[in-house]
Amino acid sequence: MDDAAYLQQTLELAAQGRGLVSPNPLVGSVVVKNDAIIGRGFHRYDELKHAEAWALEAAGAAARGATVYVNLEPCSHNDAGKRTSPCVQALIDAGVKRVVAAMVDPNPRVNGRGFEQLRDAGIEVEVGQLNAEAKRLNEVFIKQVTTGLPFVHWKAASSLDGRIATRTGSSQWITGEAARAAAQQLRHAYDAILIGSGTALTDNPLLTDRTGKARRRKLVRVVLDSSLRIPLSSRLVQSTREYPLLVFSHQAESAKRDALIARGAEVIECPRGNAQRLDLQFILAQLAARQLTSLLVEGGAEVAASFVAQKLLDKITLFVAPKLIGGRDAYPLLGGEGIADIADALRLRDLSITQHGEDFEVVGYLK
Repeated sequence: MDDAAYLQQTLELAAQGRGLVSPNPLVGSVVVKNDAIIGRGFHRYDELKHAEAWALEAAGAAARGATVYVNLEPCSHNDAGKRTSPCVQALIDAGVKRVVAAMVDPNPRVNGRGFEQLRDAGIEVEVGQLNAEAKRLNEVFIKQVTTGLPFVHWKAASSLDGRIATRTGSSQWITGEAARAAAQQLRHAYDAILIGSGTALTDNPLLTDRTGKARRRKLVRVVLDSSLRIPLSSRLVQSTREYPLLVFSHQAESAKRDALIARGAEVIECPRGNAQRLDLQFILAQLAARQLTSLLVEGGAEVAASFVAQKLLDKITLFVAPKLIGGRDAYPLLGGEGIADIADALRLRDLSITQHGEDFEVVGYLK
């Protein structure tokens, strides 16, 4: 196999860490000698070792003179809390001949220093193949480490004519089982999930990761509820002992707030943002302070419109069912005031379309 093929394997290995690495990046590594893979590894946060360390350990003494492939630049520093030793030193100590990486680590603490140290030690370094694929895999990490804020991904399901519910509010289920299973895979990959109080009242959701896959931390449920309308009897509140719940509100002191806290929810007073609504920038900063690096927005039309209006979305996934709902009073996909001029319409880039049963998953990034 050529370098690109081995790098592709590192991406596939790294992806096995979804749900297991946050706030760290997804990293996979293979050690190759005489055209054969002699070591493989991928990072899991709780198991401390980085991907390169696992791969070198599997290769043993045979790693001397080998080529190591990795999707992200090897770290050149001890991370916070001295959890692990730098991977660069491990590669040098193992006596590898060559390191091939897909991308530079955007973390300011690394950002080329790892490659520099490897070259200074006489190790050949090549970087750049499958760069776009590697950046896409670690889009959450890149956003977090370069801005300090979570990666924000809006997910919604609609009919072909852009309705998320009928005029009576009926919405279960617009899409079929295959599309809903794909949506659950998204939940598994994210640290937190957010809805507004309207969705909490109408749908009474639980908002959990139902994939059955292992994850390092439980999915944190976030509710925007300026007036604390969420019922104490709701499934969200009743499950706070098992699944974390953050409620953002304008109310600093109230009996309802005290009752929510008594049941295990965390209620955070939030300043007012645009149009007297909750300040979304403040909310994202609060999530970041809790080391929540990614947020899946599943709220209704008005919540989505607020994120769109403030240009806080990084990615959009829309599951579209081949159904027509119609009706001037049916619920639209996107609320708010909307744009006045078509030239100002929100445009997406890097679109991809995948079919799930009868439904289609449309994914795009904000320009």
